[in-house]
Amino acid sequence: MALSTPLSSNLQARAGAARGLALAYGAAVFASGFLLFQVQPIITKLILPWFGGAAAVWSVCLLFFQAVLLLGYLYAHWLTQRVRPRVQAQVHAVLLGASLAFLPILPRSSLKPSGLEEPTLRVLLLLAATIGVPYFLLSSTSPLLQAWHSRLSSTPYRLYALSNAGSMLALVSYPLIVEPRVSNHNQAIVWSVAYAAVAVLSGATALIGRAAAARVAAVDATPSPTWKVKLLWVALAACGSALLLSVTNHISQNIAAVPLLWILPLSVYLMTFILCFEGHNWYRRGFFLRLLAVALASMAYAIAPGSGNLPPSVLIPLFCIGLFACCMFCHGELAKLKPPPAHLTSFYFLLALGGVVGAVFVALLAPHLFSNYYELPVALGFCGVLIHIVLGRDRHLGVYRMTPRTVALMALLVVAFCLSLYLSAKRQASAAVVRVRNFYGVLQVEDRVGPGVVLEKAGTIQSLDPDSRYRDLINGTIEHGIQFLSAKRRLEATTYYGPESGVGLALRAAGQAGRVKAGIIGLGTGTIAAYGRSGDQYVFYEINPLVVELALNEFSFLRQSAAQTTLVQGDARLSLERQAPQQFDVLAVDAFSSDAIPVHLLTREAFALYLRHMKTAGILAVHVSNKYLDLVPVVRGSAAALDLKTLVIESTGNESRALYGATWVLAGREDGLLETVARQSGKVNESGKRVLWTDDYSSILRTFR
Repeated sequence: MALSTPLSSNLQARAGAARGLALAYGAAVFASGFLLFQVQPIITKLILPWFGGAAAVWSVCLLFFQAVLLLGYLYAHWLTQRVRPRVQAQVHAVLLGASLAFLPILPRSSLKPSGLEEPTLRVLLLLAATIGVPYFLLSSTSPLLQAWHSRLSSTPYRLYALSNAGSMLALVSYPLIVEPRVSNHNQAIVWSVAYAAVAVLSGATALIGRAAAARVAAVDATPSPTWKVKLLWVALAACGSALLLSVTNHISQNIAAVPLLWILPLSVYLMTFILCFEGHNWYRRGFFLRLLAVALASMAYAIAPGSGNLPPSVLIPLFCIGLFACCMFCHGELAKLKPPPAHLTSFYFLLALGGVVGAVFVALLAPHLFSNYYELPVALGFCGVLIHIVLGRDRHLGVYRMTPRTVALMALLVVAFCLSLYLSAKRQASAAVVRVRNFYGVLQVEDRVGPGVVLEKAGTIQSLDPDSRYRDLINGTIEHGIQFLSAKRRLEATTYYGPESGVGLALRAAGQAGRVKAGIIGLGTGTIAAYGRSGDQYVFYEINPLVVELALNEFSFLRQSAAQTTLVQGDARLSLERQAPQQFDVLAVDAFSSDAIPVHLLTREAFALYLRHMKTAGILAVHVSNKYLDLVPVVRGSAAALDLKTLVIESTGNESRALYGATWVLAGREDGLLETVARQSGKVNESGKRVLWTDDYSSILRTFR
């Protein structure tokens, strides 16, 4: 029988303690990464309605998260380099405890915008006041624990992959499990409780492990990487970040500003970090450079003028696969260049700095530098340039070494690719009379010539209107209003607002009873004002000041309308909340950005607000034309929750009259104007599928066509 000695027992105890400590490090790092990314869609969805549901809100939020992450990494680098090892854990534990005072992470109503201030700065300040301190401490916890663990282990980058795995789980679980089952308010409360638990775990792990880390702490004589290598770290990280934000913008601008479409690209971005830093060398330069060439060419073609509007079934996979290829290159090359553990915190800091540079370019600089969404072509071109730089430093392509001639050929291909992106953007810009851009998106005005109206009689074709010129307002990729330039046709209602459209029928029915007071959420070109008669009042609510400017200066619907027209700037819901009841005969909801929907205008609470401003017999007209989403059940759900009947009006297009097929849902009480419209149009109330959205719950999964 073998007898255990005091020495062997001591060794076993130390080994068990080391395993327990390693498990605690792993659990704290994984949980920190999970909460770090779970809070991003939670807090963004909470504040999204305050800023008109604009897709740019997510880009600004990502900028905030990247910036605070940078500050967290800077703090971690300072703490590990400037503070004595035994004190580091104490400082961090105290700060974690102090951060609990900022819970729960629910935005205060006093921070709501008035609607006239600069949205970008307001979003950043709102996030800083609500989530800033907890997010800062979370972002620093992972690199700190990795740095302390590196004194006990030679594989700290495995913890980085573990942190990213936690982040990935957070992103995947949110749209599939959390969002469909938990209200927005409860999401914030549960996250706050979880943060408190993780703060205790991280603080305890840091304090328990400080003695062991201090015992083995030593000055590492490994030389610091050169400034050229550090600059390449920043450039590769910036490219990945810029591509993430610009691809997300491109997708959500044309579908909806919702967490699902934010999370898909972000999950792809995180997955590449996991694969590249996990340790099994998933990145194979030769294979991924070939995939990258195909991805860059495909995305460049998809954003070129004339390529058409791609359906979600093509748009989302194409850009997500393209983003994957680009980020595998950027993050794979970063993994090849990662330094020894002694320089771990400086490496993470420069990666975060690159992330902020990319986010600042897309979220802050691009809207002021460019009149269109040129940040995606610029990011694609920059990725091509980085390929040449990387291969110029290291010419190994898998098992092959590139010759100088091959490198020169690669350079020519990169130049040709960047030139094609530039020419494509230039060709797109040449068609616009006016193009402007701000936080809410890109608007352009174009003058075009339509087919005109003709009469064929006895084999002779006679033009009834020789002047078929018209002016077009385009938001993103979607036409949002047309006005004929001929004096005879300037007040014709066009596009989605023709006489047989839902809003046209509602306004005409209201006009039969006398003077009309109409509210319109979403201005566009002001086409609906064409229905205005002397004595009528039309009140337009518009959040985008550039839309107001173009409607007044480039189109004449508002100026020429016989009705009294009033403009109210700011988010429609916030404006209506502040106003006394308006007693509208018709209230039309038509606030689309490109083809994306502002979810907060379709909830039960929004409909209750609309009812407060309508006459008892009034009609609520909701425009739901959308290529990708079936929103009729959503309107039915909110209307039914308030005991309103609904009528679906689908009008057909007429090219010569510049009319488009449109779907409107009219809601109202059965004995009011809705009954008049139903009788005159021959439509019957329908009780089809319903999907109820509330301010606390909404998911687009059930609305995809």
